[in-house]
Amino acid sequence: MSRIDDLIAELCPGGVRSFSLRELEETGIVTLGRGSVISRIDLEAEPGDYPVYSSSGTGSGEFGRYGKYMFDDERITWSVDGGGRFFYRAPHKYSVTNVCGWMTVDRSRIDTRYLFYSLSAAWTKESFDYTRKAHPSVIRDVYNIPIPPLEVQQEIVRILDTFTELEAELEAELEARKRQYAYYRDSLLSFGDRVGFKSLDNLFETRNGYTPSKSDSSNWTDGTIPWFRMEDLRENGRLLNDAIQHIPESALKGGRLFPANSIIVATSATIGEHALITVPSMANQRFTALWLKPQFASLFDMKFVFYYCFVLDEWCRNNTTTSSFSSVDMSGFKQFKFPIPPLEVQQEVVRILDKFNALVNDLSIGLPAELAARRKQYEYYRDRLLIFEEALK
Repeated sequence: MSRIDDLIAELCPGGVRSFSLRELEETGIVTLGRGSVISRIDLEAEPGDYPVYSSSGTGSGEFGRYGKYMFDDERITWSVDGGGRFFYRAPHKYSVTNVCGWMTVDRSRIDTRYLFYSLSAAWTKESFDYTRKAHPSVIRDVYNIPIPPLEVQQEIVRILDTFTELEAELEAELEARKRQYAYYRDSLLSFGDRVGFKSLDNLFETRNGYTPSKSDSSNWTDGTIPWFRMEDLRENGRLLNDAIQHIPESALKGGRLFPANSIIVATSATIGEHALITVPSMANQRFTALWLKPQFASLFDMKFVFYYCFVLDEWCRNNTTTSSFSSVDMSGFKQFKFPIPPLEVQQEVVRILDKFNALVNDLSIGLPAELAARRKQYEYYRDRLLIFEEALK
């Protein structure tokens, strides 16, 4: 930061002017455009190795691979119809579809990565709805970008690139650890004929969740009972003691809850997800809950059951039926076999997998916590570096 402060004091002591993209375009500093229509039929007709970027805001935004390319230079792209994110495209051979916008810059005036960082920061702060922010006919007037001297821009890029590289290294390590965790989990949960097995229907009580009527506001007022949806798993993980939403006792059918230490398994819509719920609760109709029958409770460590449900998840993904939406073959589901290894074996499996799980999934410790801290640090410095005293026009 001291280097930046020195550069600003030397090169722009009177502040920095901000410009809209339209102003930058009118003066020829920035050029904006949109991609061309490229369909999956086109990709199949002319297969190749050149990436095609489209409206996705996840990963690299890649739509597929093509035998042709539109660009081989440095550009910024953004998704017009989905996701919401700017991308920096280093020079390589690629195309963008008609639901992508693109920008090029006069690099004697603006560093492309500086503009990318500025737009990315502005995107996260703006309160405009997605369509307003994204459409090329509007985006020209949405963002005001400060344009300091090129040397200042390049120093900001150097600092932010360092943070970005560190974050990428952590993401790569986390991905490697996740693969390692999955490998050991699969190995530890493979018992062959070394132990006995019983069917799910034999071992567990099962019941489907449901959604209380939305038309009756009393079902959603002053609730104390956790009511789980897929959003809970996505936001808070697979070991849960509370839900985002709650319902009152009056909304329960027959007053019956899933007991504490139930497993909820997604058996329709989004299939192949599960969670261990440690409190009495209810879930929506996309989940089937299962809990041990009393006569089998002493044979299992519930964390072992939780981990074995990853095997059940895979079975569910491979055994679905489709009508208006995907659902699991429930007759087969009830016949799914659970192993019954000795309790001390279960506990050792749990001990090992708990360590891996904490390393790759726990948001308070391990790699996810380190990655989250690094992202906050990056955002702090990004926001600080990209705020300037406004120069008088």
